Amino acid sequence: MNYLDLPRLTCAAGSIQLPGSKSISNRILLLSAVADGVTEIHGLLDSDDTRVMLAALTKLGVDSPVGADDTPLLAKKITGCGGAFPNKSAELFMGNAGTAIRPLTAALAMMNGEYQLSGVPRMHERPIADLVDGLRQIGADIRYLGNDGFPPLSIRPAQIKLDAPIRVRGDVSSQFLTALLMALPLTGQDAIVEMTTELISKPYVEITLNLMARFGVMVKRDGWQRFTISGGQKYRSPGVIHVEGDASSASYFLAAGAIGGGPVRVEGVGKNSIQGDVHFAEALEKMGARIDWGDNWISARAPANGKLKAFDLDLNHIPDAAMTLAVAALFADGPCTLRNIASWRVKETDRIAAMATELRKLGATVEEGADYLRVTPSNNIEGVSPDTGIASSAPTDMVAINTYDDHRMAMCFSLAAFGDVPIRINDPECVAKTFPDYFDAFAQITAPVVAIDGPSASGKGTVAERVAKALGYHYLDSGSLYRLTALSATQAGIDLDDELGVAELAKNLPASFEHSRIYLGAKDVTDAIRTEAIGVGASKVAALPAVRTALLARQRAYRRFPGLVADGRDMGSVVFPAAVAKIFLTASAEARAERRYKQLIQKGMPAKLRALLQDLQERDARDSSRSVAPLKQSEGAVCIDTTQIGIDEAVAAVLASIASQIAASSSKSF
Repeated sequence: MNYLDLPRLTCAAGSIQLPGSKSISNRILLLSAVADGVTEIHGLLDSDDTRVMLAALTKLGVDSPVGADDTPLLAKKITGCGGAFPNKSAELFMGNAGTAIRPLTAALAMMNGEYQLSGVPRMHERPIADLVDGLRQIGADIRYLGNDGFPPLSIRPAQIKLDAPIRVRGDVSSQFLTALLMALPLTGQDAIVEMTTELISKPYVEITLNLMARFGVMVKRDGWQRFTISGGQKYRSPGVIHVEGDASSASYFLAAGAIGGGPVRVEGVGKNSIQGDVHFAEALEKMGARIDWGDNWISARAPANGKLKAFDLDLNHIPDAAMTLAVAALFADGPCTLRNIASWRVKETDRIAAMATELRKLGATVEEGADYLRVTPSNNIEGVSPDTGIASSAPTDMVAINTYDDHRMAMCFSLAAFGDVPIRINDPECVAKTFPDYFDAFAQITAPVVAIDGPSASGKGTVAERVAKALGYHYLDSGSLYRLTALSATQAGIDLDDELGVAELAKNLPASFEHSRIYLGAKDVTDAIRTEAIGVGASKVAALPAVRTALLARQRAYRRFPGLVADGRDMGSVVFPAAVAKIFLTASAEARAERRYKQLIQKGMPAKLRALLQDLQERDARDSSRSVAPLKQSEGAVCIDTTQIGIDEAVAAVLASIASQIAASSSKSF
């Protein structure tokens, strides 16, 4: 099924570690390839676009093997070629990566070789004439192999002369200027670039200048009209360089925090970022969102009154992140206008037209112009067939969003699930261009969670598993994680009092829950973790703060669409404090002892009711008084006493409470 269904979302909270910036990653890859020395890159984005650049550099003879498809690219060592690619002939497929084909075209024009560059059909519709015209001014031999002004391209050997300023337009894409600036130092000559129009997306050019300086080449800038590069400068490796988190990708999570309550915190960009798209947070702030900044993080919460304000903004400086504002406009208190966004027309798709079409499906009134979009939110959701995304005469319970093979369309429209209806994202895999794991990350802050807790033998595990099945949600038995930790530590010969040793093991625990069975790696350990010895061991390791901290991220990682039922002691207080529903299942100690007694007898195991009762009472006392995750009803949890009811009735009562809690929290709408 080439679609992803998102349930109606009611809240967003949590923290996200951002992937590396695409713009920075591909610039660093090219600069590393042409520099002297070896560059060690950390935080490199692993995506379609970076793999396209790496594959091209490898074909050109640069020591930068792409590796297998499943090999992460987060760290990379590249041996630079000192300004000249070893291979003087190559056919390069550039996919739909504008940040790869444009600077590489300019660099290859300086290489005195024969090259062909092509891409997917959409790439052959994306203009490149302004860059080619600029390169032809200095003698480059570049020919169009299809339609004039567009890839595919042929580059042939030529004599490059820089005896006059290069004059180039800057009102279609700043990538043309970036490509020229990065390539011109390869000639060793003095070079001047003059803009013939206003330059758009200036922050992206600032990224270019900043990174060129990191590699030893300085550019003198006179305003945004004239750029001068002194001859004789050479790119030299900085040794080790780190890629910032992607500020454009941060926009989706920050907007989720502003729409869904928050706080949502993004790690990897902050007030010291070199990326212009961090200014998206300022645009959210103008909408009333509460924004906090750190050196390397930003967080967002909803306005104090819960409603975002309408806006009228010039967004020329953040064209990619501006798309997120177009969807956020659905949640504003009036018409919103996005101005100076003409560059949207020549991106992965015509984003102005595509955005207008999809926003209308969500009931918005949309006016589109050559360089602007005006979005007026509405409470009326148009009925759309989930299979085709085409308007239907009768409303349905889902709106299907077409993504046009555009990663940013898919990501920004995930935010629409905070509205009145579930959302179907068609072709969700297109996010692989820049953020392959986007929907998993989005689920980490938005997928609905039901937290169920209660004393030992209250039936919470059985009830939670059946509730998860009834809802179609995933299930997390957190108690089993501690049992698995104890089992794994015992098998590894680690003393259960060795807090740091057990914690390190817990971080990488290969645990999974499948069809009522529990696995440690490939081994079924469902029965093995239920022994009395492992139960005692689980109680011991669960009291170790470092172990609980180590398991925290693992437990949160189980959160994914369509939702999660999490059973355990601190699920609703520490692990998922923003759970959409919280249940505290309880029963009298006598009732719980009798249930356990019957279970043991049915399994043919010896048991004494009085001893079981005493054990439960002692365990309740220990659990209630311990300093780490004590047994108590978490704030906001609904208590359901199962003393007088059976499992079926308990499941029904829990499902009814979940529905009631979700209904009470669902106060947001378009």
